[in-house]
Amino acid sequence: MASGSASGGANGTKAVVTRFAPSPTGYLHIGGARTALFNWLFARHHGGKYLLRVEDTDRARSTEPAIEAIFDGLSWLGLQGDEEPVFQFARSARHAQVAAQLLETGHAYRCYLTSEELAERRQKAQEERRPFRIASEWRDADPSTFPADRPYVVRIKAPRDGETVIEDLVQGRVTVQNAEIDDFVILRSDGTPTYMLAVVVDDHDMGVTHVIRGDDHLNNAFRQLVIINAMAWPVPAYGHVPLIHGSDGAKLSKRHGALGVDAYRDELGILPEALFNYLLRLGWGHGDDEIITRKQAVEWFDIAHVGKSPARFDLAKLQNLNGHYLREADDARLAALVLPRVIANGFETVDEALLERAMPVLKVRARDINELAEGAAFLFATRPLPMSEKAQALLTGEGRERLSAIHGRLAGESDWTLEALEAKLKAMAEELGLGLGKLAQPLRAALTGQTTSPGIFDVLVLLGRDESLARIAAQAEVAAGSQV
Repeated sequence: MASGSASGGANGTKAVVTRFAPSPTGYLHIGGARTALFNWLFARHHGGKYLLRVEDTDRARSTEPAIEAIFDGLSWLGLQGDEEPVFQFARSARHAQVAAQLLETGHAYRCYLTSEELAERRQKAQEERRPFRIASEWRDADPSTFPADRPYVVRIKAPRDGETVIEDLVQGRVTVQNAEIDDFVILRSDGTPTYMLAVVVDDHDMGVTHVIRGDDHLNNAFRQLVIINAMAWPVPAYGHVPLIHGSDGAKLSKRHGALGVDAYRDELGILPEALFNYLLRLGWGHGDDEIITRKQAVEWFDIAHVGKSPARFDLAKLQNLNGHYLREADDARLAALVLPRVIANGFETVDEALLERAMPVLKVRARDINELAEGAAFLFATRPLPMSEKAQALLTGEGRERLSAIHGRLAGESDWTLEALEAKLKAMAEELGLGLGKLAQPLRAALTGQTTSPGIFDVLVLLGRDESLARIAAQAEVAAGSQV
């Protein structure tokens, strides 16, 4: 018979409250962002609340820049909390109060075991090749025997018999024998609460009904239930989500693209809606749907459909998905995102209106904001145009002769429109008995310095009549000079 349990349906019709509780010791990791997303979606799907808690009890490693980076990343993804965030460290007095209450009710005890005594017992267990379990003689000691001048920790009295069962919303039924759960520390000798106590108290006080987090916390749930049951508090429903692995199945690392959320935005040029969609599909699915809007995600999300196996992160798939969202994005918004990257690439004078006009043709092939910036570079290049090696190879004597002929044909064109230019060059190619590509290739090299670009007629229109003719003439003159 189980002496403790937690069920996925334990909360009945009570209003759903979820929480995301990062530790501010670094950037918002991609796995943390997915956890936040699943909590946000679960709350939204059920018309509940989604809260944020900063678990900043590790004072040595918790930093203000890290807190700001986490909030910035969440805001960028649209995953801000529904209320002001809770800071765990500020609640230390409340945590200690609960520890005192557990002492008073006999569910916890003062333990005077020293670190040396614990180390000696741990060493003995290793030598005897058996699991080390805390068996403190202070568990049931008479208070009159407590030494007055020695420091102590407060340990919870874990049940020693029976088992604890969790009906996990993702993992299914998970059972642990209570004999495997130690009398763990809830209050340190300096009076500060441990993580295990703080989490339970905060979840209770915040009214959290559903704890959705990584499955590396599954073992913690059984320990936290000891405190919850001792306090006779409502048991939250648990959903422990498998961690994210790399595309090769190994633990996710930087070589797989495991960066902070800010790096996907600032370094890789990913749009928030693309990362939102991609994280959603990491371990959860809705049929064969790949492109899922925010509204659809809220409508369809069901924690029961999160897989039990680790999801595999694939940066190439994220970039391809981002390409879709680039093509769907507003051109003015994209131009504003691309502008600082174009400037960072060395172009001080950038016409933002021109950049916006170019977006419809630039975003067709691009997979990220960086590629958009690279693709836009030709618009703001100054003469003499830098040439790639492949572009230079197209500007042979024959290629330059064709440029001279193109210049002569286009110099008299006053209708500088896509249709007129296309008609003019197609007619010219037909007269010369050439495929249009034989004219377009050297022309593209002269206009952009590259062998790939948007459609050649789009390039001509974007650059305008005067700049286009000047760039063509510049390459024709180079040809003439090089043959002297």
